[in-house]
Amino acid sequence: MRVLLKATLDTEKTNDLIRSGRMPDVMREALDRTKPEAAYFGLLGGRRTALLFFDMQDSAQLPPLGEPFLVEMNARVEVCPVMNPDDLTKGLSELG
Repeated sequence: MRVLLKATLDTEKTNDLIRSGRMPDVMREALDRTKPEAAYFGLLGGRRTALLFFDMQDSAQLPPLGEPFLVEMNARVEVCPVMNPDDLTKGLSELG
């Protein structure tokens, strides 16, 4: 199932990671684990935010995928199912 992981990063924690030079490695580890089909980074609501779109085969994958954000960046993590245009077309065709 395609999902969106939205990680709203803690400013102090990420400032420390940036100052120490560890931020690229921590982010690379998170991306290596999720293997996203798309990843976007920016400010939402004035907070550093990562938006990762990836395929999650099993809900048991969630802890290892979310932990780098929670442990290393004290992030608020949200995960929700999402669809691409093909998924939406298929779903709508099943409405009857």
